[in-house]
Amino acid sequence: MMRLFAGLFCFTTTVFSAIFPVLAETPLDAKIQRSAAKGIEFLKNRGQADDGSFSGETGAAVTALCVNAILQHRPQAINDPVIQKALAFISSKFQADGGIYATGSSHQNYETSVAIGALVRANKDGRYDSALKRAETFLKGLQWDEGEGIESSDPSYGGAGYGSHKRPDLSNTSFFIDALRDLGNEADDESLQKALKFVVRSQNLANEGNDTPHADEVNDGGFYYTPAAGGESQAGAAEGGGLRSYGSMTYAGLKSMIFAGVSADDPRVLAAMDFIRKHYSLDSNPGMGQAGLYYYYHTFAKALDAADVEVLDDASGTPHPWREELANHLIAEQQPDGSWVNKQSERWMEGDRQLVTAYALLALAYCRE
Repeated sequence: MMRLFAGLFCFTTTVFSAIFPVLAETPLDAKIQRSAAKGIEFLKNRGQADDGSFSGETGAAVTALCVNAILQHRPQAINDPVIQKALAFISSKFQADGGIYATGSSHQNYETSVAIGALVRANKDGRYDSALKRAETFLKGLQWDEGEGIESSDPSYGGAGYGSHKRPDLSNTSFFIDALRDLGNEADDESLQKALKFVVRSQNLANEGNDTPHADEVNDGGFYYTPAAGGESQAGAAEGGGLRSYGSMTYAGLKSMIFAGVSADDPRVLAAMDFIRKHYSLDSNPGMGQAGLYYYYHTFAKALDAADVEVLDDASGTPHPWREELANHLIAEQQPDGSWVNKQSERWMEGDRQLVTAYALLALAYCRE
């Protein structure tokens, strides 16, 4: 009888754990859940304005990132008044051209791309199907291609900028690619393949698709901000010439290549991974110091997750279980009120607790085991 009872108990426990996997939560996941709960409470109680926005001066952007971050950790919060108010604010930015941005915005691609991410996650009953379809058409229309009168030989080709048509850059192209993937576009989608041309021209790697003058000046496999309009790196010029690679753009380039179908054994991916191993850091955004640090953490986590990397060996051969290391680092940096903020650099709005808390929560979601 005892053996029968024990057998039934084991069977019942196995089935119950399969149905309710939270019971099998790892210690790391439990820590992440507690930290995320504090971050979400900050956003809910102190981060949201009366109109439903988070940092509404950014149009739909930060609100969308906060919605996405909360729903990544709490999908069941879709009917929470905080989420519903935020979604109503995002909906107020639907434009007649299909974009999702504040009237007069010069960041139309960025706002629309991140809004798509939030709306896809919130689209449980199909209520946003039409808006998302229009937004997809709008985004593809912003891409630099024949519609702008340029050919595939142009360094701007395939890229996306903020939307004001000054010039495309890798950061905005990365958000653009994320949005197309969120919408269900496969790697062979024409717009994704056009974007890939721009991405590889942003890599310091000769003879692998970068046909700009910068390709072999640094040649370290990392990525810079843009090959367009003569080229630019936010990390500045390299000694001896060329555009310096830096961390956040290299992770953005890596995940963009993966989402566009580039395989793990492709020379471009291998070169990017080599740069990442040589510059593995959680203390800074390599090449940029403290600037853009939380954007870096989010991009770092999303890229390594997309690359199916669990343990990353750095240049010295030291193994890094990056999910655990990043999660512990972010948890240690969380403020007493539950928020995160970049205390060392306010560049790119990282003095804004709503934005930085969203970045941290999104990064933590990729750290779950």
